[in-house]
Amino acid sequence: MYQLAVGQFKSKFSEMLEKVRMGESVGITYGKNKKKVAALVPYKELMKQKKFKLGLLEGKASFKIHDDFKMTDEEFLKL
Repeated sequence: MYQLAVGQFKSKFSEMLEKVRMGESVGITYGKNKKKVAALVPYKELMKQKKFKLGLLEGKASFKIHDDFKMTDEEFLKL
C-alpha cells in the first residue's frame, strides 16, 4: 500500500487513481504526525470484504406490535 500525505495525494491524484485501477491501495495521511485518515482501495477488493449485519441488537432484543395498534397515514407521515 502506498502512503501519501494529503498534499502529495492531491498533486498525484491521477497517478494514484491509475494505481488503484491496477489493483493497488493508497493510504492518505494528514498532519505533522502523518495520522492515517483514509484509504483508496479498488472497488472489487471492497466488495470481497466480509458482509456485515445491520442491527447491533439482533438476537438480543425484540419487540411486538399488538393487533389493536392503529396509525393513520397522517400520523405515519409525521414520523
